Amino acid sequence: MSTNRNTKRRTIKIFTIGSNEKTAEEFFTLLKDAGVRRVVDIRLRNNSQIQGFTKMTHLPYLLLEIAGVGYEHMPDLAPDDDILDTWKASKKSDIDWKWYEDHFIPLLEQRKIETLVKSADLDHACLLCSEPAPDKCHRRLVAEYLCDKWSDRAAVEIVHI
Repeated sequence: MSTNRNTKRRTIKIFTIGSNEKTAEEFFTLLKDAGVRRVVDIRLRNNSQIQGFTKMTHLPYLLLEIAGVGYEHMPDLAPDDDILDTWKASKKSDIDWKWYEDHFIPLLEQRKIETLVKSADLDHACLLCSEPAPDKCHRRLVAEYLCDKWSDRAAVEIVHI
């Protein structure tokens, strides 16, 4: 006798946001208006940002009080020091975005980030980085990587806010 199990894929929505070039009002309003439930901070260095409101010492409190949003720091979803420092220095050199992808994606694979967080835990969560746009930001690469890895069990919608 066979059992008919529900094998329907779950649909989840992952948001991403960059904090640079946003005021506190813009930042928190975007999160609230999108329906974000939790911010997952994937910055390697979450205390050295230009905007004081995004420093780790302030952000968890502000997110909860202003937007009713939880906070978690996950540095395993960030580039390592070598990749980050080389990329920052590359603004004046010949290193391009392909170099970054070629170094960061294998790091995600090595860390097996798809096992560090469950797809359901990222539903209506927002990956936070500092880059203003997602096109050349690791938050986009993380979201796309997880989308690919979870494709057998979840339909993932990525929304950059």
